[in-house]
Amino acid sequence: MRILVTGGAGFIASHIAERFVHDGHQVTVLDNLSHGKIRHIPPRVHFLQAELASPEVEDLFKTLKPEIVCHHAAQIDVVTSMKQPLADAGTNILGTLALLLHCRNYGVQKFIYASSAAVYGTPMYLPIDEKHPVKPLSCYGISKHTPEHYIEAFSNLYGLDYTILRYANVYGPRQDPTGEGGVISIFLNKIERGEAPVIYGDGQQTRDFIYVKDIVSANAAALTRGSRQILNVSCNQATSVLELLQLLAVLTGKTIVPAYKPALPGDILHSVLNNRAAISALNWSPEYSVPEGLKDTLTSQSG
Repeated sequence: MRILVTGGAGFIASHIAERFVHDGHQVTVLDNLSHGKIRHIPPRVHFLQAELASPEVEDLFKTLKPEIVCHHAAQIDVVTSMKQPLADAGTNILGTLALLLHCRNYGVQKFIYASSAAVYGTPMYLPIDEKHPVKPLSCYGISKHTPEHYIEAFSNLYGLDYTILRYANVYGPRQDPTGEGGVISIFLNKIERGEAPVIYGDGQQTRDFIYVKDIVSANAAALTRGSRQILNVSCNQATSVLELLQLLAVLTGKTIVPAYKPALPGDILHSVLNNRAAISALNWSPEYSVPEGLKDTLTSQSG
């Protein structure tokens, strides 16, 4: 298949592009390189450096005529979204809408969209399933959720197939500890530098951590499955920040003494996503536990 991967120089989508190339697809990567790295783009792909709404992207659709668009390009920092909501919306909402118009105009068959657990806001119950009310707490959550409505509308109006994947907390090799702010990449960076990892609050807050290779396999499955569905992609398992740090201490063989700071305002205490719908719709399941994913991350980064 001819596949356009947006954000393909970034953390998650570069791994996805690699998988698509490995599986024999014709892959094009679109990235503005604001955070992505050229070195992350796999060989044997066509690459366009451009903004989502630029004229060059329409030219790309004209010549490439992609069958699938796998959309991961986004403004992903919550703090930035609150400080610069117009820029956040410009990328996440208007950028996605520009892609959808090209999909309509140039006969794209399917749109795979990377959404986020941030759309749910404070959980009313756990684990969170796809029927949970959507009440985002940040501009980022709003700007990730809004395109879901556009995608559904384009499907109803123009027949565009889609799968929307709402990710839990993704981690793995290539995650930028300074840009994307995943707690695991931040902790690993601190440990490598011999600095004390910072825990906000008491460390008992929990998250659902999913390894990037499991995200990749979900996207690969979504090429042919999950038609017109919104699916949580997660491990369906809670891990506390303290448990995470203890695992890293064991795996690195280092004594880690964290620095404690006051809890962040508005920080959600517990979040776990129910992944049963994705398991059923995609014929997929996560293969990596948190200890296995952390071990693989450390091996990849040291290799």
